[in-house]
Amino acid sequence: MLSMVSVTAMNSTTSPVRKGSDAWFVTTHWSVVLSAGRSDTPRAAEALQRLCQAYWYPLYAYVRRRGYSPHDAQDLTQGFFARLLQRDAMTRVDPAQGKFRSFLLASMNHFLSDEWDKSRAQKRDAGQTISLDLGSAETRYLQQADDTLPAEKTFERRWAMTLLEQVYERLRQDYARENKSELFEALRFSLMGERSAVPYAELARGLNMSEGAVKVAVHRLRQHYRKRLRDQIAETVATPEEIEAELRCLLRALAG
Repeated sequence: MLSMVSVTAMNSTTSPVRKGSDAWFVTTHWSVVLSAGRSDTPRAAEALQRLCQAYWYPLYAYVRRRGYSPHDAQDLTQGFFARLLQRDAMTRVDPAQGKFRSFLLASMNHFLSDEWDKSRAQKRDAGQTISLDLGSAETRYLQQADDTLPAEKTFERRWAMTLLEQVYERLRQDYARENKSELFEALRFSLMGERSAVPYAELARGLNMSEGAVKVAVHRLRQHYRKRLRDQIAETVATPEEIEAELRCLLRALAG
């Protein structure tokens, strides 16, 4: 479902970055991490942790696709984040890597090549630094597994799907806060580029709205989704100019 959402949204979100957006952009999570440099500020550490919390699953899928067992993949994923979120994590961030996605994959590749034995001991000793639902990760991995994809493509596709899940959940929460959950549930079909199986007139009666108002609500929902999508991507890149390129990468990953 969410893959279809992305195609619809991305085909409508290739407008140029607005002038003056830099002032907003410096507050996004990855830009905060990059701007911290070697100071390792609490704000940057929190931003990095929030990004890791949101996007740990694509790394788990990547490690599994590299051929590690479920148990070893769980140990590696947790050990990796225990190492990454240590106090000196900011000193290892290379601004030239640009995207958080690129940084995360490069860091995991280094970890897998050099730190396997250490990670097993660290995982036992360090405790859990972020909440990882590793129990359900394997079930999710098996449901989404595609044996034709190489490990890097698996990571990219899981990244794209995870990002869209984050967008969808934020959008659902937005409507819930406005007491519009019923409207969201009735109209979410439009995010998939589909027409409703129920005629608009019937939807309107069920929602106690006019047919014209329903069509306006669909338009606004899709607009809101596109804004949320751009905002979510902005949290993971270094500059506003990279948003469009990352949108295109997202589309390619989903088209696979």
